Amino acid sequence: MLATLVAKSGSRTIPIVAIPRAAWRRRLAAEPANIRAWAETTHFTGEPGGFFLVPGANGGLARVLLVLPEAFDGREGGYGGMPSGGHLWTWAALPARLPVATYRIDGELSPEAATEAALGWALGSYGFLRYGVNTPAFARLAWPKGADRAEVERTWKATYLVRDLITTPASDMGPAELAQAAVDAVAPFDARVTTIIGDKLLGKNYPMIHAVGRASARAPRLVDIAWGDRAAPRVTLVGKGVCFDTGGLDLKPSSGMKLMKKDMAGAAQALGLGTMIMAAGIDVRLRVLLPLVENSVAGNAFRPMDVLQTRKGITVEVGNTDAEGRLILADALTEADRDKPALLCDFSTLTGAARTALGTELPALFTNSRELSSAIRRAGEDACDPVWPLPLWQPYRDKLSSKVATLNNISEGPYAGAITAALFLSEFVSPKTPWAHLDFMGWNDSSRPGRPEGGEAQGMRGFYRAIVARFGS
Repeated sequence: MLATLVAKSGSRTIPIVAIPRAAWRRRLAAEPANIRAWAETTHFTGEPGGFFLVPGANGGLARVLLVLPEAFDGREGGYGGMPSGGHLWTWAALPARLPVATYRIDGELSPEAATEAALGWALGSYGFLRYGVNTPAFARLAWPKGADRAEVERTWKATYLVRDLITTPASDMGPAELAQAAVDAVAPFDARVTTIIGDKLLGKNYPMIHAVGRASARAPRLVDIAWGDRAAPRVTLVGKGVCFDTGGLDLKPSSGMKLMKKDMAGAAQALGLGTMIMAAGIDVRLRVLLPLVENSVAGNAFRPMDVLQTRKGITVEVGNTDAEGRLILADALTEADRDKPALLCDFSTLTGAARTALGTELPALFTNSRELSSAIRRAGEDACDPVWPLPLWQPYRDKLSSKVATLNNISEGPYAGAITAALFLSEFVSPKTPWAHLDFMGWNDSSRPGRPEGGEAQGMRGFYRAIVARFGS
């Protein structure tokens, strides 16, 4: 149980009164004259997302007036038809900003709004605690009446898992450690886990995963997780797990290498989403494939202009060893596609080009289905976890041509790098397989309410909603 969401309610808890921005002045006018004067003295003007601490007669804190964004429907204490996600980050700001105490939400909330408030509080109560420094102190919230506790708990647990895995430095989160984290994460769900390690990847025909990871003293591996009824619709998740990326022989500069502990964020997110699906008991046959490597420099490292065999049977010329993530994903996607899943999703911190196009906060979504693209985008908006579609623009496929192999792993020019990377991956997925590829940052480069600086799940909640809508809860 999350320590900042507690069962206790009653007279010893401090009430939070949620007020729409438009009703703020009317609500303040109902307060005693000394409280109105205090608001004026402290220059509190009711900005959206702000809160006002109302002092009690004994010098303590009597209540908190929270000003909600304009989307609020106007009824004090209730959310009416407010779409889910509208106030998530307003609630997420409170645990770290309010005085440490136990609070309750006054007024009637719809089940959706109560769940949103509890989830926001949970996401705002995260701290990276692995090394025991800067342990934060957060305010506590009594579970809002009507909140879907199971939904909140599986979501915050998955989000914390993803954040912890990404933020952990590569010294403590190599391929073996990430594989063990996956085993531990799915253990409560009675999932089957198979791991192929080192040279056994060649025997099992995963040549590109082996090629990318062979130069590291930490052996590459593929983690294969299976869960659910074999007769149920197949949903397969694939995550890029480059536990550290030097760039290989096309060595990154130090500035480009600094954050490369996060290059396994795709694997972390696929794992996190998998745990949400299992915890919810969605009636699917779930498979999670995690290719885990460290892209290092050594005498046996793969080289620029090498030609690699692939699990699919086609060949790939290495235009750049720093475009390694798509290579390991290609072998995993080939295996995933063999099952003809009803839905195939992959997650990866694949290109800087996606960040150039959309920034660090908005992941790039590619799919081979307009219906699937729309469904995921809408689900992301509902979950306050947005993604933005970019096209699989087929005329750019020629940019991946090679004179000596079936295709190159990069294009020669500087443009459309996110699109050509997605087109590369599409070569390993059947056109008949509903497929979505998410190219995301996996990192908050500054802190915002509920999203502290460090590793981050981006798009995970939206994908989860899309899967629930597609296959049922």
